[in-house]
Amino acid sequence: MAVVEGYYSQSVPKTVNFNPYSDNGGSVVAVAGEDYAIIAADTRLSAGFSIYTREQSKLFRLSNTTVLGCTGCWCDTLTLTRILEARLQMYLHEHQKPMATPAVAQMLSTMLYYKRFFPYYVSNILAGLDADGRGCVFSYDPIGHCERSNYRAGGSAGALLQPLLDNQIGYKNMENVPKEPVPAEKALAIIKDGFISAAERDIYTGDSILINVITKDGVSVDKFKLRQD
Repeated sequence: MAVVEGYYSQSVPKTVNFNPYSDNGGSVVAVAGEDYAIIAADTRLSAGFSIYTREQSKLFRLSNTTVLGCTGCWCDTLTLTRILEARLQMYLHEHQKPMATPAVAQMLSTMLYYKRFFPYYVSNILAGLDADGRGCVFSYDPIGHCERSNYRAGGSAGALLQPLLDNQIGYKNMENVPKEPVPAEKALAIIKDGFISAAERDIYTGDSILINVITKDGVSVDKFKLRQD
């Protein structure tokens, strides 16, 4: 007990905050077409105003037709992708064929929901080809809700990139515009333009972007430089 101005006061335990999550930034964009899917993510891994590395890939090739893009807490990203890859290997050995993209999307949704009380702090976008050879994109919330679409943006600059995709890919609120399938060349140019703009506004997105183009012939990789300040 300590006496303060004639009153007794009892010492109070100090509160120490603990946060198990860390946001390491990064952005990911995916676009699906009639016979292709493109997914791209920047290579900057940072925390606050510190850049850990400028050459970290956030794209994980799960098969010749499926690629996963992850941004957010890097330790959660590594844990999630290692478990996912292990399950895919088990499926491959048991069934003698790789798991199809929609099946991978459902399995990932189940894995995220299993951790709903202590979720992975990761923004996931899955891109690939379905059983008919058509491009598909699956996006998730932290506890596993899955939605299939033709384009999606996520990560730290997701709010900046998604409106561009809505306008240029989805033709939202545009009149007298033929809503034709977007060719791969145009989708690739839109993705590059979007990342260039996002790097000007978001300090957690930059350095360069890695691009995976998924077709029936496999996955091709491209790299595009962004600003590095």
